[in-house]
Amino acid sequence: MHWADVTAQALAHKSDTHVVSTGITPSGEFHIGHLREILTGDMIARAAENAGLKVDFVFIIDSADPLRKVYDFLGPEYEQFVGNQLGAIPAPKEDGNPDWDRFKNENWTYANHFLEPFLKALKEIGVEPRLIDNLDSYRSGRFAELSKIACDRADEIRETIERVSGRELPDGWFPWSPLNSRGGLDKVRVTGYEYPLVHWEDEYGESGSSDLTKGEGKLPWRIDWPAKWGWVGVTCEAFGKDHGAAGGSYSTGREIVKILGHEPPQPLVYEWISLRGKGAMSSSAGNTIGPIEALRLVPPQILRLLIAKSKPNKAIEFDTGMGLVTLADEFERLAARNFEQELSNEDLSRRQKVQIEDAAGAMKMATVVSGQNIEATAVTFRHLALLAQTKSSDEAVWSSLQSSGVIESVTPQLQDRLNRMRYWIQSTHFPVEMRVNILTQPNKAAIQGFSKEEAAILRSISHELSTCEWNKREINAAIPRSIESVPVAHKWLAYKVAYLCLMGMEKGPRLAPILVEIGQQKIIKLLEASVELLEA
Repeated sequence: MHWADVTAQALAHKSDTHVVSTGITPSGEFHIGHLREILTGDMIARAAENAGLKVDFVFIIDSADPLRKVYDFLGPEYEQFVGNQLGAIPAPKEDGNPDWDRFKNENWTYANHFLEPFLKALKEIGVEPRLIDNLDSYRSGRFAELSKIACDRADEIRETIERVSGRELPDGWFPWSPLNSRGGLDKVRVTGYEYPLVHWEDEYGESGSSDLTKGEGKLPWRIDWPAKWGWVGVTCEAFGKDHGAAGGSYSTGREIVKILGHEPPQPLVYEWISLRGKGAMSSSAGNTIGPIEALRLVPPQILRLLIAKSKPNKAIEFDTGMGLVTLADEFERLAARNFEQELSNEDLSRRQKVQIEDAAGAMKMATVVSGQNIEATAVTFRHLALLAQTKSSDEAVWSSLQSSGVIESVTPQLQDRLNRMRYWIQSTHFPVEMRVNILTQPNKAAIQGFSKEEAAILRSISHELSTCEWNKREINAAIPRSIESVPVAHKWLAYKVAYLCLMGMEKGPRLAPILVEIGQQKIIKLLEASVELLEA
C-alpha cells in the first residue's frame, strides 16, 4: 500500500471520524518545503476518505506567533515589531518596510501578505483545507478553557516539560505569554494569576493584566500545539523531524495534551526538502523557491508526485534543473502504465507487486482532483524543451509533433505544458545541459584554434551532413562517420568539433534532435561558412 493508505488504515482502527491537521507560521515566503507538510496531510486525508472515513482536513495558520527578528527581506522599520504577533503587524511593501496604508484601511497584515500566494498555489495544486487562524482563535476565546487548565496546572506542566525535554525552565516561567505594553510577547514577566487575568510587568516599566478569554497573549509553543489538538479535535498530524526528535515538542505535547484532558493525535514525522546545492529551505534565510514559482515551471501533478512518491521519512532534494526534467519524464512514464493490467500478472514476485502498487498509489495521489485519471501526453519534457527553443511559435511546435506522428491534436493539457515550458526556458532554473543555442555566425575563435585533424573533421562533417537524409538516425550516423578518413583515435573528437562549430561549446544536448528541428539548409550554411573561414 501507499504510505498514505497505511496511515489511513491505522486511523480506521481507531475511529470512523478524524481531523487531519497541518500548520505553518507565516514568517516569510512559503516554499516547496512547506508543501511537504500540507501535501502529506492532504494525501492522508484523501486516503482516509477513500477508506470510507469521515475526514476534516484543517490548515492552522500560526499568525499568533511573534516576529522573531528583522529578516534580510525586511526594512529597518520592522525593528519595532520584533516580538509582536504576525497577524497584528503591517505587511511589508516592496522596499521591505511596513505598508501602513493597507494595514489601516484593509487590515492587511504581515501574515496575510505571505499567506495569500501560498493559498493560491494550494488551490492550483488541488489542496483546499479548512483554514483556522490561530490569532483569531485566541481572540475569540477558543483557547480560553484549555489556557485556564494550563495556568491552573502550571507546576505539573512545568515538570512535564523539564522531565521530557531534559532542560530546565527559567525562574518565573508561566504557561501563558501575555502581551506587553507595546504589543509584544517578550520582555515581560508574569507577576500573578487569577482567572481570567494574568498580571504582568514589562521591561519598559509598565504593568497590566492579560485576559485569557480575549487572547491578550498566547500559550508558549510547547503548550499551544497540544492545546490546538484539544480544541480542534486533531486525530492525525504530520510534522517535521525537528518536532519529532526525542525530547522535542511532540514528546512533551503528547503528555501535556492529556493534562489538558485530550488524547494526542497519531503522528507522521517527515524529512525536510532541500534545494539542490543550497541545503534546507528557509524562509527567513531567503533560501527558497516558492510554490507559485515552481508551478510556473511544471504542472501541479508533477509537484504532487514529488511528495507522493517519497516515503515521509525520506529526505527530498528539489532540483529545478535536470532533476525536475527527470521527475517530469518519470511522471509521463508512470501515466502511460496500466497498473491494473500489470498487477494481474500472477508470476509477479512480492517485491515486484509492491513496487507496482507503490507507483500506482503515488500516481493516484498526484492527481489534482481526487479520483481523476491522469493521461500521458506522449511528449516528453526533453522533447518539448527542444521544440520550445527551436520553434518560434506554438503553431510550429504542434506542427512538428503532428508531422512526426507524436500527437494527433493539441489538447489544453499540452498547451498548458508548453506555456510552462516557455517560462522555464526563460528563467534561471532551466538546466544549461538542455539549453539550445545554435550559432548564427561561424565560431571564429574556435575554428582558428583547430588542429589539422580538427580542421579535416570540420570539412568532413560539412560534407556528410550536406549529403545525408535529414532525420535523427542519419544525422547520428553522419557525425561519427566524419572521422573515418581522419587518423584520430576517439569518436568524441567529431562531436567536439560539431558542438564548437554549431553551438559554440565543446558539449551539450543531443545534436541530432536539435539539427532536425533547425533544418538542413541553415545548418549546412553555417558549416560551409566555417569551412570558408579555415581557408581564409
